[in-house]
Amino acid sequence: MSKRILIVDDEPAILRMVESLLTRKGHQVEKAHDGEEGLKRALRRKPDLIITDVLMPGMDGWAFVRQLRANKELSLVPVIFLTALNSAKDRVLGFRLGADDYLPKPFHLEELEIRVERVLRRSEKLQREIEESSAVGLRGSLSHIGASSILTILEMERKSGVLVIKGEKTGRVFLKEGRALDAFFDGHPEPRGAEAVYEMLTWNSGKFEFSYLEVEMQDTIKCSTTHLLMEGARLIDERNQ
Repeated sequence: MSKRILIVDDEPAILRMVESLLTRKGHQVEKAHDGEEGLKRALRRKPDLIITDVLMPGMDGWAFVRQLRANKELSLVPVIFLTALNSAKDRVLGFRLGADDYLPKPFHLEELEIRVERVLRRSEKLQREIEESSAVGLRGSLSHIGASSILTILEMERKSGVLVIKGEKTGRVFLKEGRALDAFFDGHPEPRGAEAVYEMLTWNSGKFEFSYLEVEMQDTIKCSTTHLLMEGARLIDERNQ
């Protein structure tokens, strides 16, 4: 099935090569030369997938993806980093910012093709799961969708209930109409509130389950979920620099 794919890279040769590959597969392609232009194009016409470089003039790929994940309309668009940065630290940062895949340059076109199709299939499966879960709650694996994206969905849908995340330990986030009010870890008095959420955002594996219920409790976090996630992404970025 034809998908709308946005390529963001400041190298014209890379843009032409990737565009040629994707159009041969029947996809619709848009191109941008830096993160700022990419963000404008994504806001104007939501893509099904974004392939982006990191090292670009102006808004780089890290900042670009942070802006995507902070935007309610674009937060779940899958992203593949296609970049010359290939250290373990760079890959970890990419995934923690919400990337769905990470392919270092130089690369083989056949491998990019496989990764594109894999990410698109995973995205379609996630959308079906979200639609099917509307009446029974939301559950799944952190390897398929990160805590940041889960919280964004709950904020967009203005859901009230408790999100249980089982990673290195069991964490609980309480939400009212999409706003995170409090969070803590079972059996651990600290950290609590926003600091507990920031820790959960770093987990790349584990399970999550959201249950609907009426939440009446003190708001210890005192900011919107969007602001909470943006601050969490900033702190993760700082720790990895």
